[in-house]
Amino acid sequence: MTFTRRYKKTRSVTCAADASPMHEGLTCSRGIFSRGSNPDTLASRSHTHLHTHSLNAAMTSCMRPYCDLIALRMLLLISLLLLLVRSDSADNRCLSALASTCEDCLRRGPECAWCSQERFLDGAYVSQRCGTVSDLRVRGCEEEFIENPNVKVEVNATLSSSQVAPREISIHLRPGSEASFVIEVQQLERYPVDLYYLVDVSASMQDNLDRLKTVGLALSHQMKEHSSDFRVGFGSFVDKPVSPYIDVHPSKLVNPCSDYEVHCRPAHGFIHVLPVTENMTEFTRVIQEQRISGNMDTPEGGFDAMLQATVCQKDIGWRPEAKHLLLVMTDQPSHLTLDSKLAGIVVPHDGRCHLEDNIYSQTTNMEHPTIGQLAEKLLENNVYSIFAVDQVQYQWYEDLLDLIPGSYVGRLFPKASNLKDLVVHAYKKLLSDVEVQIDVEDGQAHRFWANVTTFCPDGSSVSGNTKCSSVQPKQTVFFKITVGMSSCPAAGEDQEVLMSVRPVGFNESVTVRIRQVCGCGCTERGRCHDDPNPCSTETGSGSTDSCRQDRTKPVCSGRGTCKCGTCVCDSSRLGNIYGKFCEMDDFSCPYERGLVCGGHGRCVSGECVCLPGWTGETCGCPVSTETCVSNDGLICSGQGKCVCGKCVCDDPRRSGTFCEKCPICYSSCQSHWSCVNCHLSNGLGSDGFQLCNHSCAPSVDYVDDITELVRGKYCLYPSSDKCQYRFLMDLASDRPQLHISRHPVCVWSRWYLKTFLSAFLLTVTLGIAMLAAVRQLLRARHCWWQSNPEQPFDDSHKDSSFVPTTNEKTITYRRDRLPNHPVEMHSYMPKMPLSGTWQ
Repeated sequence: MTFTRRYKKTRSVTCAADASPMHEGLTCSRGIFSRGSNPDTLASRSHTHLHTHSLNAAMTSCMRPYCDLIALRMLLLISLLLLLVRSDSADNRCLSALASTCEDCLRRGPECAWCSQERFLDGAYVSQRCGTVSDLRVRGCEEEFIENPNVKVEVNATLSSSQVAPREISIHLRPGSEASFVIEVQQLERYPVDLYYLVDVSASMQDNLDRLKTVGLALSHQMKEHSSDFRVGFGSFVDKPVSPYIDVHPSKLVNPCSDYEVHCRPAHGFIHVLPVTENMTEFTRVIQEQRISGNMDTPEGGFDAMLQATVCQKDIGWRPEAKHLLLVMTDQPSHLTLDSKLAGIVVPHDGRCHLEDNIYSQTTNMEHPTIGQLAEKLLENNVYSIFAVDQVQYQWYEDLLDLIPGSYVGRLFPKASNLKDLVVHAYKKLLSDVEVQIDVEDGQAHRFWANVTTFCPDGSSVSGNTKCSSVQPKQTVFFKITVGMSSCPAAGEDQEVLMSVRPVGFNESVTVRIRQVCGCGCTERGRCHDDPNPCSTETGSGSTDSCRQDRTKPVCSGRGTCKCGTCVCDSSRLGNIYGKFCEMDDFSCPYERGLVCGGHGRCVSGECVCLPGWTGETCGCPVSTETCVSNDGLICSGQGKCVCGKCVCDDPRRSGTFCEKCPICYSSCQSHWSCVNCHLSNGLGSDGFQLCNHSCAPSVDYVDDITELVRGKYCLYPSSDKCQYRFLMDLASDRPQLHISRHPVCVWSRWYLKTFLSAFLLTVTLGIAMLAAVRQLLRARHCWWQSNPEQPFDDSHKDSSFVPTTNEKTITYRRDRLPNHPVEMHSYMPKMPLSGTWQ
């Protein structure tokens, strides 16, 4: 984003993002631009960066695991300290002895407010009237007496616009505060286009000039495909016609090319040849009449000519409703501001038009413009700049793109063969880039800063970026702009400052009126605090009775001095002492969350006097029970009491914010019988849900086939009709679930009796039959042994392959070491024929 400061009679200065500042004191930092930034802000950023870099260095140098743990602890400690400092910074900033008036208090910061109530903090210093709004309320200041101007943003939606909306915004800012607003920019599908050729006619541009004589008509036809009304104009430049830029010999002033026997035109700073016109025949005739010129040094006076072609709108013929394209054709870089001093020219350029008879008349009197000044004028007059340069100078002009908004650079081929395509591509590229620039009126830029967040049509958003690319016609780009004010204006300066938000190349802009709120309403009423000198000649100074709460109490509670019948309280390092009798302070009472009386009461004589809606010794308990109401509308789910804004459960087994959790309360089947009975009494219908779900701790639903549920515990409930109902307990969720089967299990029904009797008779019959069979087998075997008592066992029918054989082995064991001879082993195996195996 670019933040421009304008000067009426001096050179303008432009600062661009990611570029070095162009003026002393003007600071640029990623979308935030200020002049003389807020010291508090810079200090806080410096401390934060210092801690971060120190921590990173420690973590990098420490490679062991325990070092990572130490670094993590350091990070947590630093974060905690920064949090404590930030939480206390607002109070410390407001509570200052320097804030002796309401205006001084408001200048301390946007969180500071002033109490104009009479008899507020009797006896305390007047600076105690300054503090945060919450602090003043705690100390007894009524709402109607608190001076705390709010930041406001007002949008004027009555002004119509086709490209930029809204057109006018008013904001009210306090020192140190900020306000945000959103503007939207939409590209139209077709625009009228004014193209002005600004051509370097030095001798080295002869081939390009000849090409321009033939390409102009073709370019006009091609641009009509992208524009609703295309017009062209022409102007030429060389350089300042003074030494050392040109040869000042009389013969060379008339014909700079006399040494080459070529007739050239005299050198000139800028000549406006043809205003913007739609007559292409006239344009072609003018181009054919052009002749080259010459100079001595390499750089040309391009910036000088560009500024004149930009600001001389009536002479050039720029149309307000058209897109303005300034095409600069050259093969050399341009002179910069300080180059003019080589010719003894020291007068800064005033940024105005100086055309007399279509010739730049001040070319020998004024310096070349600065880059920032040229960028400002291009932005003010909605002019896009296109640099068509050769390959050698391409990098030089490319470096200017970040400094000149709405600019494009293209490589020009030999003899300008690609000029037509270059211009068309540049026009389409410039239209697809939507960018905004912000500037503030003269002398006020140092007290304001701005940050821009861009929301592009593709859904991307970048903070600190002011441009969207590849935007198509009819698409809208949103810019969220945050403006902050660092300080109030000096006495006598205007309280309203104008800020302009300009989309680059658009003929519409947004005017932002900043109203600086640096005063108080009580000042206009003439009563911002009590009279500091209540003493009068009629009031005696010897009596101190009016400075005692009663006769038994010391004067001013022993913490102040009685002056003219009024207590002037002492100062203390611990805090503030105040009250009619200096009986109150803000430090001798119990603390809650680091605040005296929890921030919800006043400290009176060492005890907290709570504000309405709070109770307790430290005023930390809310009277309301809203924080204890559960989703069912009951306090602590009907299972506890609300104590100090939190639920205390009646049953120690319960837990949760609203005593809603109790995993072990419903683990037994009998604990749910009453709930199941309630649902059975209502017929397991919709009435049961309404009547029983509120009285039952678990939620209940009905199922047809309970065997399909696999998670939970199965239970039986005995009903009065000698049947049982099955239900399942699901304790996995926070609130237990009961699933009750619609079909009962009646144990003594006829079907169960028949089944039982059939199974019993079948079992008995099978048992008797098996006993009889076993008995018969035993009797038959006993009879066979009695009839054949001496019959030997006949094993002749056995297979001979199963006959056992004899093996013999002799093994000798000795205690001493055996000699080196093999162990003798004897084996004897008699051969026995196996029937049916060998032949």
